[in-house]
Parts: sequence; structure tokens; C-alpha cells
Amino acid sequence: MGPERNELLAALPQQAKKRIFPLLREVELPIRKRIYAAAEEETSVWFPADCIVSLLYVTLDGHSTEISLVGHEGIVGIAAFMGGDRTPGSAVVQSAGTAYRLGASELRREFSTDASLRTLLLRYTQALITQLAQTAVCNRHHTIDQQLCRWLLLSLDRLPTCQLTMTQELIANMLGVRREGVTDAARKLQKLGVIRYRRGQITVLDRPALEALCCECYGVVKKETDRLSA
Repeated sequence: MGPERNELLAALPQQAKKRIFPLLREVELPIRKRIYAAAEEETSVWFPADCIVSLLYVTLDGHSTEISLVGHEGIVGIAAFMGGDRTPGSAVVQSAGTAYRLGASELRREFSTDASLRTLLLRYTQALITQLAQTAVCNRHHTIDQQLCRWLLLSLDRLPTCQLTMTQELIANMLGVRREGVTDAARKLQKLGVIRYRRGQITVLDRPALEALCCECYGVVKKETDRLSA
């Protein structure tokens, strides 16, 4: 399927595809690859195909928290068309895979001249803002157990299988919590038969149970994403 593995690229009108697809460069992104750092100019935008990219906020003392994640449904680098060239956060590959890179200036040109592309990207941005807001609510008001369930479900929605390659330490960094809290939460899920965790590999065995244990935050984000991509 090529670039159409990304839902935004697949949804473009044919004329836009003819202009944009030749400009795309397919790139393999390894886990923990930093696409851009905080306050760094975004010279490219990225359309994930089968990888997941975490958008992080990093404090001055080096601590980080994931504020949203992007997979095949979206684009990394919205500052390129939202009126700025950089953001206070960073973007790091959470799950390795393929993405399609496009120059930020090329996207801005298309954004200013193609109304259909502009509408598509703005609708996606609204869904991303919903995820940002709901993540803030979840991190403030819900337990680590619920946060882990939300994070697993959002990740699963962006992967072709029910397996995630992820250490508990990396999950803790993403959620901005202590590793011990993630260990306890993962142990509970494993005891319930919801997941299996072995050597950095998480396999979800019972998704309906995972959804039942999650807070409302996952449902809010998914509903808005589905609505805006319909």
C-alpha cells in the first residue's frame, strides 16, 4: 500500500496524492529514535505507517512525560502548519517501524493552497488536542493502573498485532511515574490474565477486560478520533 498505510495520506484526494507522494521519503525508525528535540526547528513532518511516535514534554531536570502519541492515524510535526516552526516538547519513537517524511516547507505550501488537505489536517489536529487534554486529566485524576490501561489501549490501536516491545522503565518514563508503580500495575494485569509480560514484550491477552479496567479517558479519545476521521 505504500504511503496509503498512513490514514491521512490515504484520505487525500487523488490530485493531492499525485503532487505529494513523489515528495515523500520512506524511512525506517528504530525504537527511541528522537525525531526532534524541544525548541528545535521542525524541518520535516512525519507520517507514521506502522511505527508509534510519542510526543513528550521534558523538564529542565531531565524528567519526561508523554502528552500524546501518534501512529498510522496521524502526522508528527503539526507546528509546521499551525503557525510555528518549533514546540517546547520532543518526539521520540516508541515502537519501531516505518514512516514517510515530507519537508515542512512542502507541506506548508500544500496547506496554504489545497483546502481539502487543510481541512483534513485541521480535523486531525482537533483530535490530537483532545488526546492532549484527556492525557492531562488522566495523569492528574486517575490511578497508575488506569493510566497503564489507557496507554496500552492507545498503543494497540496503532499497532498491527497485540504485542508491544516495551520495558517497564520506558513505560514509566512515558507516563511520568515511578517504575515501581508500573511494575505493580503490570503485575496486577498479568495476575488477572489480561496481559503477559516477558523480557520487554507485552502481549495483551484479553482486550475487552483491559477496556473494562480502563478509565473513561481512552473512550473519549477514541470516540473523537473516530468521529473526525469518518
